[in-house]
Amino acid sequence: MEISDKLLCLFNADVTESEDTYTVEVPRREVETGSIEPGETYRVALVSREPTEEASSSRSRPSTPSSEPQPPVDIGEMRYVEVEDIGKQGDGIARVERGYVIIVPGAEIGERVKVEVTEVKSNFAVGEIIEQ
Repeated sequence: MEISDKLLCLFNADVTESEDTYTVEVPRREVETGSIEPGETYRVALVSREPTEEASSSRSRPSTPSSEPQPPVDIGEMRYVEVEDIGKQGDGIARVERGYVIIVPGAEIGERVKVEVTEVKSNFAVGEIIEQ
């Protein structure tokens, strides 16, 4: 999946039905941090939370150079991150360049922690807390 450099924010949301329309709610923090402005119009991309067949088969293929943007972090890299949200499984969620997500198990919203990146995927990484 290609992620545009124009990505302003990334978050999980449910789609709700109300009469003849469907709504995706934008978390308040996305407006408060200045990523988006109320009253403006934005393009919205919805990404399935289910793994696609393409993603599953790409795991077994050897990696080849690609024109897609590469993750902005590497395994073993140390980063200071601020946890902005908690995921459905209770892990902290931090965002770095281009809205790229680093999942931080054991972190709480608002914490600024030093993490070591232990796993890197195309759309997220996992970081272990080194220093709180």
